Amino acid sequence: MSTPLTDGEKKTLLRIAREAIENAVRGTIPPPIDQTTLTQTLRENGASFVTLTIADNLRGCIGALEAYQPLAEDVREHAVSAAMEDPRFPPVREAELSRIHIEVSRLTSPRELEYADADDLLKKLRPHIDGVILRHGFRKATFLPQVWEKIPDPVEFLEQLCYKMGERGNLWRDTKLQVFTYQVEEFHEVV
Repeated sequence: MSTPLTDGEKKTLLRIAREAIENAVRGTIPPPIDQTTLTQTLRENGASFVTLTIADNLRGCIGALEAYQPLAEDVREHAVSAAMEDPRFPPVREAELSRIHIEVSRLTSPRELEYADADDLLKKLRPHIDGVILRHGFRKATFLPQVWEKIPDPVEFLEQLCYKMGERGNLWRDTKLQVFTYQVEEFHEVV
């Protein structure tokens, strides 16, 4: 993620996400994205998460940590997945569409965080700046930087991330985990 998105690019991605969700919920096939209307940045590979809320309550959140397809396609794919395939929620219903609020997070490439021990890890975390990925064997979990707003304490943040990974909460204290951090450019629909 080299340069910030322009306001126009953000609006385009939010429109793509909204249209994709509406088509998926209504069971219609969306038209292909007109590549000629996209900027170079939106045609380049990019990683994104799409978060859906209703009245500030999570309704779906799906994304990718690594860029593997054009950013516009990535946002569209994750918008549909957040609405229809998040295993924590039933698929979004048509009656909910007008209340769904869309937030898009464009991710930087994750970087491994080197640390000596649990205390060093706590010192190196940057609350409200970094998203965090924990990896233990074949399991991994992430929290976007926005999660710091709900879990501002670094100890609780790591414990909850371990739980999300399917492990005990204090695993990060006594086991050397792989830890990666990344940043996001977050934007959302204007309410």
